[in-house]
Amino acid sequence: MKLNSDFVTWFRSVAPYVNAFRGKTFVIALSGNVLADGKFIELVHDINLLASLGIRLVLAHDARPQIESRLEESKSQLEPVESLHVTDPTTLNSIKESVGRIHIEIEALLSMGLPNSPMANASIRVSCGNFVTASPIGVVDGIDLMYTGKVRKINSVAISSHLDAGEVILISPLGYSPTGEIFNLTLENVAAEVAIALNAEKLIFLINDKSEALPRELTVAESTAILENKTASYSNEITRYLHSAINACQLGVARTHLINRHIDGVILQELFTHDGIGSMISQEPLQTLRKAQIEDIGSILQLIEPLEANGTLVRRHRELLEIEITRFCVSEHDGIIIGCAALYPFPRENACELACLAVSPDYRNAGHGNALLKHIEANTIAQGLRKLFVLTTSATHWFIEHGFNEVTTDDLPHAKQELYNYQRRSKVLMKKL
Repeated sequence: MKLNSDFVTWFRSVAPYVNAFRGKTFVIALSGNVLADGKFIELVHDINLLASLGIRLVLAHDARPQIESRLEESKSQLEPVESLHVTDPTTLNSIKESVGRIHIEIEALLSMGLPNSPMANASIRVSCGNFVTASPIGVVDGIDLMYTGKVRKINSVAISSHLDAGEVILISPLGYSPTGEIFNLTLENVAAEVAIALNAEKLIFLINDKSEALPRELTVAESTAILENKTASYSNEITRYLHSAINACQLGVARTHLINRHIDGVILQELFTHDGIGSMISQEPLQTLRKAQIEDIGSILQLIEPLEANGTLVRRHRELLEIEITRFCVSEHDGIIIGCAALYPFPRENACELACLAVSPDYRNAGHGNALLKHIEANTIAQGLRKLFVLTTSATHWFIEHGFNEVTTDDLPHAKQELYNYQRRSKVLMKKL
């Protein structure tokens, strides 16, 4: 039987995400355009797949194009006030009709068996309800917005009970007051508040505009700087969603994603690939350098074993790695260890050895090795030592480019000279710090 190595590699790369996402809550914001242009059936396949992987899903939707079409039919229009609109009683009736219609259509599409699809016979159980309590926004710039509202409270207990039962939650852009009034809400407000109330792992906005204009990864601080930069030209949609993304991340949502809904399989590509396909916002930088812990041994072995097999690194047994784990530092990207290095001091010779420097193939040539080297150099100086040396068989030029000079074995600390393997004939390189 022929082995499909590409499939095996792909499956192994996806497996960590499947394991990490199981049991986590994702809130996905769907604009009414998804249904209006007939693309929702393809999206249902992917939503069904996410649910089958044990991901707890909440779908929030709006009905903007359907509402605009309904108002055109009645020769009415929404009166804009800043980024909002006035919702008078007549407009509210049109909104209720449009939202009700699209809500039922989405629920029907989610409930069908999806024959001849990637998830045939895997039906989705959908739950809806009055989960959103709303209040009126009130008067803005002297204009009463009437039935235009904002989220006041999310019934997270009720939503969680349905999620625990394996159901997908569907939430409309309408909220209800304790006195029985109905308010028109924005999709971004509803989705963000639901994600915050549920302490969601991810909030995902499927947007109409191309989010490629934004960087792939942004912190809250970087996103705020973008919004404050008056010379930056982003669409109103991206600006609105970016505001909500910042708010969500500041209040406990781990990650917020802005992705282009026009790309087939965009949710899967964003969630289950290393680089993603949209823009991801987080409270803190995704890239961190830290001391290795005993729990990191499995990930470190995955990094170094291929290099040990081809002779680039000296083989280390797991027991030795456990004993020397405090010598290691790791580079972590969004919870996945992508690089490692070890540092061994020789205080009598005023030197340290850099060993076991490795970076995942998926992240090479992106500066991660350089960052690990700088981290090791800083740690060497912090110990009061001023020389850093390395033994290598294949990366001589890379180290020379980073300030190392080739020396002889006589320049090594005496303890290291005694352990030098003349069969490997490793180059000895040293850098004065």
